[in-house]
Amino acid sequence: MRASEITESLTAMVRQKIPAFLWGPPGIGKSSVVRQIAEAEGIGFVDLRLSLMDPTDLKGIPFYDKEAHSALWAPPAFLPRDANGILFLDELNSAPPAVQASAYQLILDRRVGEYELPAGWAIVAAGNRENDRGVVYRMPAPLANRFVHLEMEVHLDDWRDWAYRRGVDERVIAYIGYKNSELFTFDPTLNEKSFATPRSWEFVHNILLSGMGEHLLLDAIGGAVGRERAVDFLAFAKVMHKLPDLDAILASGEGEHPEEVEVLYALSAGLVAKVLADPAPARVDNLLRYTLELQSEFAVMIVQDLKRGGVVMDHSDVFGEWVNRFAYLLA
Repeated sequence: MRASEITESLTAMVRQKIPAFLWGPPGIGKSSVVRQIAEAEGIGFVDLRLSLMDPTDLKGIPFYDKEAHSALWAPPAFLPRDANGILFLDELNSAPPAVQASAYQLILDRRVGEYELPAGWAIVAAGNRENDRGVVYRMPAPLANRFVHLEMEVHLDDWRDWAYRRGVDERVIAYIGYKNSELFTFDPTLNEKSFATPRSWEFVHNILLSGMGEHLLLDAIGGAVGRERAVDFLAFAKVMHKLPDLDAILASGEGEHPEEVEVLYALSAGLVAKVLADPAPARVDNLLRYTLELQSEFAVMIVQDLKRGGVVMDHSDVFGEWVNRFAYLLA
């Protein structure tokens, strides 16, 4: 399932307190999706990395209650006590079996030791698949049967929507648009330290923002997505100097129309990013007017990205002219 479908399904399950397990390869944003659902619903979010825990971390520490003349368990402070939210058990199948056993009681009975999970909290877990060659333990069948299992996959359109909302550097968005296959290159059969995933491309975005010297960029970006890919990306990024003045285009609706494919990808990403940051109607109309003379593939791509970004164009006279020009491509 793509991220947008996962979000819709998982949101419904969280509202109904249905335990769900989210599967997928590393670096595709599983934990980010769950966190964003909590933010969108306006509820709490507790992220527990079970692979870093001991069994007593969940169950708590035993102590002697003099009044009851019995041993009790002092539950950990990080477990939720009230209100509503998502208890996210990340890397569940990477946790040692003893930790999984503690989590099993929490998932099955919604309690562990003296602790009981508040009724308003939903349980969501996540982990890598066994064939991803990560450190995972086979999940016991009784534990697996307590979840609804969803498998998340990488999808270009969902990533582009997220990248524009996140404000990812337009050079990264343009490069992935130009070479779709470079968004996710993880191969569990290869022993690569650095490979491309949505997470590692976000690293590239942050590296570009860091202000480090240009002579250091190759090694830094190579450390995130692989050296050959870094060389290719930096070569692509150099076309940015060939772009016409983007602000002038949005101010007037006029400007040069490049013909090189790599420049057109960079141009499209740059214009969309600027309009999403300031979607004033005049700027939208000027962009639409400019695309009327642009290569049709890129004109359509720009409008689709604007629509997915929430820009309303249906009442624009220029958009009516645009539809008449490119309607055959939208059929």
